[in-house]
Amino acid sequence: MTKSPVVRRHLPTSPFKARVEPPRKQFAVGDRVTHDKHGLGRVVDVEDDSNVAVLVDFGSRQVRLTPPYTEMFKL
Repeated sequence: MTKSPVVRRHLPTSPFKARVEPPRKQFAVGDRVTHDKHGLGRVVDVEDDSNVAVLVDFGSRQVRLTPPYTEMFKL
């Protein structure tokens, strides 16, 4: 039996710090990026303000990547 993911809300009286959500990564056309698996590349297309997907040209191939972009970093 698996548990469904539940969003826990922070109580103002709690002695524990609220979990801070990291800012979303935003990419624009022309950005140089590095990916842990694919290497160096350039953003070719952005779908819906990079909330849906980005198309990155890595030289030998183009790859469509979807969020979260945990393995991709802007240079």
